[in-house]
Amino acid sequence: MIVEVKHRCSDYDSYRAARIKSLFNAENGCNWEHVANLPIEDFDWKIGLIVGASGSGKTSIGNKIFGTEIHDLYKGWDSDKPIVDCIAPDGDFNMVTGALSAVGLGDVPSWLRPFSMLSNGEKFRAGLARLICEQPDKVVVDEFTSVIDRQIAKVGAGAFSKAWKRTGKQIVLLSCHYDIIEWLQPDWIYDTTEARFTRDCLRQRPELTLRIYKVKGSVFRHFKPHYYLDLPLPVAAEYFVGMIDNVPVCHIAVAPLFTAKAYRATRLVVMPEWQGAGVGTKFLNAIGEYHLQGRGRCGHKFVTFFHTSHPQLCGALRHSKYWVQTGASLYGANKTRSAASILKSREKSGKIFKDGSTGCSSGYGGHFRAVQAFKYTGGANV
Repeated sequence: MIVEVKHRCSDYDSYRAARIKSLFNAENGCNWEHVANLPIEDFDWKIGLIVGASGSGKTSIGNKIFGTEIHDLYKGWDSDKPIVDCIAPDGDFNMVTGALSAVGLGDVPSWLRPFSMLSNGEKFRAGLARLICEQPDKVVVDEFTSVIDRQIAKVGAGAFSKAWKRTGKQIVLLSCHYDIIEWLQPDWIYDTTEARFTRDCLRQRPELTLRIYKVKGSVFRHFKPHYYLDLPLPVAAEYFVGMIDNVPVCHIAVAPLFTAKAYRATRLVVMPEWQGAGVGTKFLNAIGEYHLQGRGRCGHKFVTFFHTSHPQLCGALRHSKYWVQTGASLYGANKTRSAASILKSREKSGKIFKDGSTGCSSGYGGHFRAVQAFKYTGGANV
C-alpha cells in the first residue's frame, strides 16, 4: 500500500510572509508532501503503529490508510448517564466491565460517573473501552496515550494490546511516543520521522519487579479513594503494600480467621495506573503463599480466603490454578441477626462501656452484592 499525502494551500504574499521567506529561504512553505510505503496487505495483522515527531505526517497518513475518518474517542457520550451505561448499552455486562479493566480503568467509582466528569486520562481510556466493545473491522486512533502519564501509557498500552488482539480486528494507532512500543507489541511499525517500515517487531516486554512490604493500617487512607466499599478496617489485621520502582501500586489487609484455620484477605486495591497489567492477581498470589508458608500472624500454615464482587477479578481467580471457588451469594447475611450475635458476644465477654452500652448499634451484611469466595490452594512461584 502506497499512501501519498499532498497538502496544498495559498502562497500568501503578506509583508510578514514575504519577510519569513527572505529570512529563511522558505519559498515552498505553502506545500507539504509525504509518500509512505506500507506493505500491510500480504500478511495477517491486528495492531499497526505509526509513530513519529509532531508534524511528520502521522494524522495525514491515518486519514488515508483505510479510507475512513480517524475514530473520535470523545464523541457520542451521554452526559446524563454513567459510562458503564453508555458503553455497549445492549451488550453483555461482563464484556463492558472487562473492557474497562483491560484499558486500565478498573477503578469502580469511575464507572458510575458520566463521561464529562472524568479526567482527561480517564476519558481516553473510557473511549478505548468503548472501542473494544464495538469492535469495528478497521479503525484508526490518533494521539494514542498522548494525554496520559507515561507510566500509565506504557502499562495501558500493554493491557490494550492483549484486549484488542482478542477481537481479531485491525487497528492503526498514531502516536508521537516511542516508549510504548515494547509494551504495545504491534505487528508492524511505520516511523514517519525516518520514513521506515518494519514488521515482525515483537519485543520482550519489560519485567516488573513487585516488592512487598508490611505496613501500618494507616497507609490504607492513600488507597481508600479507589476502594469501592465503605467498611471499617478489619480487626487484628496485618497490612501489606506492593511497590514497583519505589512507587506504591497495590494494597491488601489480612485478618486472622483461626476458627476456620485460615486467614482472610481483604481491602485489595490496585492503583488505577497499574490496573490491567496483572499486578493485582500476582500480589494476591504472593500474599496467599506468604501465609501458607507460615509467615503470617502467629506463624500458622493456614490457607487464605478472599471475597470479592469485582467481575474481572472473580473471573481471573476462577481460571487460576492457585485458587478454588468456595462459595457465592447474591446478597449479604441478615444484618439484624448479625447485630444480635455481636451484642450477645459482647455481653457474654463482659465488654460493656462506661456508659452501660455495648458499642454495637448495627451488624454486618444486608448489602446487595454478588459476593464470591475463593481459597488459595498454593503453588504460586513468588
